[in-house]
Amino acid sequence: MAGNSFGEVFRITTFGESHGGAVGVIIDGVTPGVEISEAEVQKQLDRRKPGQSEITTPRKEPDIAHILSGVFQGRTTGTPMMIILYNSDADPSAYDDIRDKFRPGHADWSYLKKYGLRDWRGSGRASGRETSGRVAAGAVARKILDSLGVTITAYTLRSAGISCETYDPAEIERNPLRACDPVAAEKMLARITEIKERDDSVGGVIECRVRGAAAGLGEPVFDKLDAELAHAMLSVGSVKGIEFGTGFAAAEMTGSEHNDEIGPDGFMTNNAGGIIGGISTGEEIVFRVVVKPTSSIARPQQTVDVDGTPLTIRTLGRHDACICPRIVPVVESMVALVLLDHYKRQHAMHFGRPGEK
Repeated sequence: MAGNSFGEVFRITTFGESHGGAVGVIIDGVTPGVEISEAEVQKQLDRRKPGQSEITTPRKEPDIAHILSGVFQGRTTGTPMMIILYNSDADPSAYDDIRDKFRPGHADWSYLKKYGLRDWRGSGRASGRETSGRVAAGAVARKILDSLGVTITAYTLRSAGISCETYDPAEIERNPLRACDPVAAEKMLARITEIKERDDSVGGVIECRVRGAAAGLGEPVFDKLDAELAHAMLSVGSVKGIEFGTGFAAAEMTGSEHNDEIGPDGFMTNNAGGIIGGISTGEEIVFRVVVKPTSSIARPQQTVDVDGTPLTIRTLGRHDACICPRIVPVVESMVALVLLDHYKRQHAMHFGRPGEK
C-alpha cells in the first residue's frame, strides 16, 4: 500500500494495524549523535495513549516504545531508527457483528472500493492507532528541534460548542481536554459527558503555536511550509480543515487590515500566522485544525452491508467521545516532522556555499 511515508530528508514510514500484532515507525535521515532514550519517546506516547479520562477510549494499551535499531549507547547512529509498539489489548472479536457492514463516518466503504478488501478489525490501517508511530517519530524530531530553540504547543481551543477565552499554556496538561483555559475545560467536559450518555460524540478545534522557528523555512512553489503543514495535518484521519493566522476571517478583511506591516523591529502584526509566500518569517507560526466528531458511536444509524442490504447499525465497543485531547500530541508531532525536514532541506541547499566550512 503506497502512501505510508512522509517527509523528504527526514522521512518516516509507519506500519501496523489497530488490532494486528504491533504498530510503529521507521525513521530515516536522523542526525547522528543525538542523545535519545525510550523514556523520552515514551513521554510523548503517554500523552496519546488511550484510557486517559472518562471521555477517551478505555482500551488498555500501554504503548511501550521499543527502539530496535538506529541507536547505540544512547545516541542516534544516523542509520534508520525502528520504533515498535506491540498491541496488547487487541480484541478483533468485538467487530464480528459488523464485519460485513459499513460504519458511517469510517473508511470501510472507501477502503473496500480502493483495494477490493478491508481490515474490519477496528478500521485496520485507517485506525487512529496508526498515529502512535507518528508520535514516536515526532519525539525524535522534537529532541533535535529543542536544541534549535523551537517549541511546539498545541491545545484544544474549542469543543462541544465551548471556546477557550484565555490562554495559559501551563493549564494544558492539567485538564483532560488539554484546553488552554481551565474554566472552559470544565464546561467542555460536562457537555461532552452529557453527549456521551446519549451515545453520541463531539469534535472540536485544535490550535497550535510554534515559537523559535527560523525565518526562511519552506520551499517554493509546491512545498511551501504552510502547504506541507496542511498536508501533515490533513493526513490525520480526524482532521477535516486547517487555517493559518487569521484564516477564513481574512475573507472579511481589507488588504490594509490583513497585511502585516513591517517596522525596524520586525512585523507589527501576525495575520499571516508566521508564513508568507510559503516561507517562515521568524514570527510565531499559528494555525488551527478542525477535528470531526468520533465516528464510532453506539447511537443507531442507517447503513448497508456488503451486499447493499439496508440495515441499522450501532458501533459498540471502546471509543472516544471526543478525540481532541489525544490528537493534540499528534498535531505537535506532525509539526515537528515537517519543521525538522525543512531545517534539513535548508541546510542541504546552503551546504558547500563559498566561504562556508
